[in-house]
Amino acid sequence: MKKLLFLTLTLMGVSASAQQKMTPELLWKLGRVSSLGITIDGKSIIYKVSTPDVAENKSNSKFYIIPVNGGAAKEITEYKQLLKDKYVSPDGKLQLTHKEVKVSKVNGKDFYPELEKSTAQVYNGLDYRHWDTWNDGTHNHVGYHPVNDKEAFTDIMPNEPYDSPQKPFGGEEDYTWAPDGKYIVYVAKKKAGTAYAVSTNTDLYEYNLATKQTKNLTSGNPGYDTHPAFSPQGDLSWLQMKRDGYEADKNDIIVRHNGIDINLTANWDGTVDSFTWSEDGKKVYFSAAVDGTKQLFEVNFPGRTRIAITVRQVTDGMFDVNSIVGFTAGKIIVERADMNRPTEIYSYDLKSKKWQQLTNVNDALLAGIGKSKTEKRYVTTTDGKKMLVWVILPPDFDAKKKYPALLYCQGGPQSALTQFYSYRWNFQLMAAQGYIVVAPNRRGMPGHGVEWNEQISKDWGGQVINDYLSAIDDVAKEPYVDKTRLGAVGASYGGYSVFYLAGMHNKRFKTFISHCGVFNLQSMYGTTEEVFFTNWDSGGPYWEKDNTAAQKTYSQFNPVNFVTKWDTPILIIQGGKDYRVPIGQGQEAFQAAQLLGIKSRFLYFPDENHWVLKPQNAMVWQREFFKWLAETL
Repeated sequence: MKKLLFLTLTLMGVSASAQQKMTPELLWKLGRVSSLGITIDGKSIIYKVSTPDVAENKSNSKFYIIPVNGGAAKEITEYKQLLKDKYVSPDGKLQLTHKEVKVSKVNGKDFYPELEKSTAQVYNGLDYRHWDTWNDGTHNHVGYHPVNDKEAFTDIMPNEPYDSPQKPFGGEEDYTWAPDGKYIVYVAKKKAGTAYAVSTNTDLYEYNLATKQTKNLTSGNPGYDTHPAFSPQGDLSWLQMKRDGYEADKNDIIVRHNGIDINLTANWDGTVDSFTWSEDGKKVYFSAAVDGTKQLFEVNFPGRTRIAITVRQVTDGMFDVNSIVGFTAGKIIVERADMNRPTEIYSYDLKSKKWQQLTNVNDALLAGIGKSKTEKRYVTTTDGKKMLVWVILPPDFDAKKKYPALLYCQGGPQSALTQFYSYRWNFQLMAAQGYIVVAPNRRGMPGHGVEWNEQISKDWGGQVINDYLSAIDDVAKEPYVDKTRLGAVGASYGGYSVFYLAGMHNKRFKTFISHCGVFNLQSMYGTTEEVFFTNWDSGGPYWEKDNTAAQKTYSQFNPVNFVTKWDTPILIIQGGKDYRVPIGQGQEAFQAAQLLGIKSRFLYFPDENHWVLKPQNAMVWQREFFKWLAETL
């Protein structure tokens, strides 16, 4: 009996010691899964796996096919013939595509050909740079060519200084064939220079192949019109935001039926991420944030009958449904992730409501890694509201011990904080290093109603900051939290939050980390590229002295105004090609910290933008992140 007990305890010890913790090196060995579609016969799914190669500082991609009912995946090299190409015209003769076209003179040699070695650039309006690229006079243009003749490209936007797909993130979702093949519908913001920089007014345009004429289909809407798609019955549908200049407005599904626009989600208190039609055209399925997760929803399409439009949540659980791949045999195929598992492909049976994981790209590697413990917590805010807070605990969490805690400040500012799996801000990795992560769904996050989402605009340093403090103060009451070892970390608006908290935290925090954060709202207004964003969120330009909202922003909510109260070590991270939150923001903050005699460090990535994408740079980021915490927390 004693021998059996000894053997059991020994095996338990071996099992425990074999359980690894997530590390930056392991994180960057994980394959990144993305679906390409369901095969024409509906029996299989094609997907891509991109795996970082840190040594070579690049990623390698492979393609696979797997049965829709599950089974072994098979690596393939040729797959395009297996998928329906929605960019081939209905008659099979033309291919819809896009390419960069030189339209405007910008470079010195464009104006003075004899000065061919000149590096000068000449601009007469804003939009001279966007995201991480300077405008060189080229624009994305939609066009088509015979299927077997790529060189015979017909540009349907000749000489127009506009983009379709939209820069910087638009893709093939920005254009589509009409069902009869006689028209092309595409997205464009047909504004240039300063007018482009201050507006979000994209429209849907219809190009007639026979007449070569273009018609604006959404001229009556001043906000975003995006993601055109046709229903199985041939009705045009798209996503729409109502207000110009407001990039995080409520996103609704619009269907144009018999000449009438029907808003399917007008009475639903949420915002749509993406959508797809059911095979019979009677329903639309969409993904959206709700209560700290992203779930699948459906809404019926009644046409112009008197049947009520009803939105219904289809799935529920501690995960994110990130995208909808398609339908087959009564199942919907989606990409799914959670805080302990990166994206894999799943099927969901709409009748039995059962999930089936189809791809297992990372199962073997993750099987030996301890999972963080993720808990939902609801905290009462200073204005009496209920706020969801994610609390992520270390894999070997012991409530009898004390742990340092990190307040995670989400960016956006109106980005959902859900069950996402990040390769930079990875909660599983942070928890594995022995930190409790406190991640509040503070004001300004979708998934808790439109009003909650909108309350951050023009109030960056107001209620949302109180929400942060409510979250960390509530969790810090737990006996397992070391109140003397609290840190605050975040990027973008989250980086702003860190800078702002540094000037008013009243000794709560022992360390700060800000990545590409907004430090000086006035210089931010003068250098950022999407001016519509600062106009909306800051209330307008700093020079409008009679603008009450703007003056409140630049005085009460500007971190630079409270820098004399800084008293805590801070790590400042900045990308050199970040034109959304330009380099001066990080430089100003670091210079202030240094001249004030505060322990500080400046981590600079010359060739990265608002994110960190190159494998070796990402590894440096992770190592410096945890090195700083080890030094200061």
